[in-house]
Amino acid sequence: MKEKNITSAMEFIILGFPEFPDLQILLFLLFLLIYLIVLMGNLTIIALTCLDPRLHTPMYFFLCNLSFLDVFSTSVTLPKLLDILLRKHQRISVNGCFTQMYFFLALAVVESFLLTVMAYDRYVAICHPLRYTIIINERVCVLMAAVTWIIGCLITALQPFLVSRFSYCASNEINHFFCDPSALLKLSCTSTSAFESIIYIAGVFITLPCFSSILASYVYIISTILRIRSAEGRRKAFSTCSSHLTVVLLFYGTRMCLYMRPASMQSLDQNKFFAMLYNILIPLFNPLIYSLNNKVVKAALRKVLTRNLFKNQSYNS
Repeated sequence: MKEKNITSAMEFIILGFPEFPDLQILLFLLFLLIYLIVLMGNLTIIALTCLDPRLHTPMYFFLCNLSFLDVFSTSVTLPKLLDILLRKHQRISVNGCFTQMYFFLALAVVESFLLTVMAYDRYVAICHPLRYTIIINERVCVLMAAVTWIIGCLITALQPFLVSRFSYCASNEINHFFCDPSALLKLSCTSTSAFESIIYIAGVFITLPCFSSILASYVYIISTILRIRSAEGRRKAFSTCSSHLTVVLLFYGTRMCLYMRPASMQSLDQNKFFAMLYNILIPLFNPLIYSLNNKVVKAALRKVLTRNLFKNQSYNS
């Protein structure tokens, strides 16, 4: 019997979490709460960076980019998931599916590059503090951020295009909460082994240089910190990069679990779990990691809240 190419129907069906049929409303409330916290936390960091002159530094400029990226990346997947959980609107057009996939992949690459740039910023700040303002000036910051976004968005354009060229037969149901490439490839009725090998190698060539650069930066950073004589000086130096290091470990740990495992060790349920950690929980944790141990951010937040409180009291009086 001749296989039918289901892409002619111009839509896929995203299943979401069918393994929990009785928990759909509870999952909706949980993911809605997470999404609102992600938006509030990251938009707060963006607003503080713009409003407080003390945060007009390279480190907070890159943090502002990271917060914008987190808002963007969760907005690519979570609104559709919320619609699936609440109203059972599981259908998504073929073009919409591959567009969602593109932005998910592109923003992941942008984040990888951005974390590398942030590691370089911390390396210069700690290892070459006297030359910091010369090396990391405003023009360099804007240039590095622009290159990060442009290359990240261009380098991933090929993968969704190639995935869209496959034939998808017999079923158009994606067992995931968004248009994940691995879930889509399992629906293909043509061989995808060569493509998967190419994507795996491409992922290594993107991830490995970034991770190696970050690792090299922290080797120099830690060696410099250990040479500082006073314990207080070491503590202050390490506190300037501890938040970034935590985010790096979370980012690469979940990403390697998601994409770098052998195919024989992968399952859709495991991929869904790691994708949820990577795409939802990391943007949730990032503002907390960068703000809880950061006195400057907390002081800026208190300043903004106090100023608004006084304004409201003056207005009411």
